[in-house]
Amino acid sequence: MPIRQLPPEVAGKIAAGEVVERPASVVKELVENSIDAHATDIRVEIRAGGTRLMRVTDNGRGIPRDQVPLAFARHATSKLADVEDLDHITSLGFRGEALASIAAVSQVSLLTRPHEQTMGQRIQVHGGQITKQEGRGCPAGTVAAVEHLFQNVPARLKFLRKSQTEAGHIHRVVSHYALAYPEIRFSLTTDGRQTFQSTGNGKLYDVLIAVYGLQVAEQLLAIEGTDNDSASSSPEPASSALNLSVSGYTSSPTLHRANRRYITLFVNRRWIQDRSLTYAVAQAYHTLLQVGRHPVAVILLELPPAEIDVNVHPTKREIKFRDGRLVFNAVQRAVRRTLLDSASVPSFTGQPRTWSS
Repeated sequence: MPIRQLPPEVAGKIAAGEVVERPASVVKELVENSIDAHATDIRVEIRAGGTRLMRVTDNGRGIPRDQVPLAFARHATSKLADVEDLDHITSLGFRGEALASIAAVSQVSLLTRPHEQTMGQRIQVHGGQITKQEGRGCPAGTVAAVEHLFQNVPARLKFLRKSQTEAGHIHRVVSHYALAYPEIRFSLTTDGRQTFQSTGNGKLYDVLIAVYGLQVAEQLLAIEGTDNDSASSSPEPASSALNLSVSGYTSSPTLHRANRRYITLFVNRRWIQDRSLTYAVAQAYHTLLQVGRHPVAVILLELPPAEIDVNVHPTKREIKFRDGRLVFNAVQRAVRRTLLDSASVPSFTGQPRTWSS
């Protein structure tokens, strides 16, 4: 077969497969856009596990009238200007692929109005093509509705799970971003029934209650501040030199689970998956938990954007650290110190294992 350049519609669907794996991927991208738009109230509504409808409503800045069509163009973004900006990424969405990829495999309607404009704009995009745009009165902010996901890509549709399973993945996305942004009020409505709501009062502990329940939250220990003290006596470079801060909550040894799924990691409030850091948290419980049992933890790391690369995965769920060993040890020490400072932890002589290359 000779080499040929793929038609735009085929290339768009292939690219969409890298970003849109399931309905939860769509909700994640839309919620991240709402957060980047400085919304303080984000409401998510889904039907049939998101395959029939996903609607995200926010009170953020909205999109100016003349930029609405451009939001659905490939590699179009308001969050990067030049290549140097890649070293200082502070937004959650920056690749400029999300809306274009979502629209390539669904029917999308967007209603948006900036606070400074009196009239909003409504745009409809089907299969990646803009079918309608018109002025429309609406509150300030954005309403993004995605319907009939993968209807034009049946090969992808058959790999989705049952509606209840897909709804569970969406619930996980919304609740995790509520943990990262306790000052934002999140709500999730599933098939007409509200299944999650956070207060938006800025208190992480209140979100922990909403996510895990009061009985679990009462067994969580606060991780306070940075790792500066313990790092200063280490032969490794001091974490304070990088302004590396570790905070959050981790469970008392009396609270544990059968797997590491309940160890949640955020870096600069970006929800990530990192086996090394998950292991760092688990290793901090060395001698405190039985083999095969794992803690519940919400770990928030803050460090300069130049020290991480968030451009290593299409869905931005994995990142790369400039000094992974330093971050590993900082997380492990912070969790271990919290356990030692807790009156409920018994004495022991074992030492946790540190990173070795």
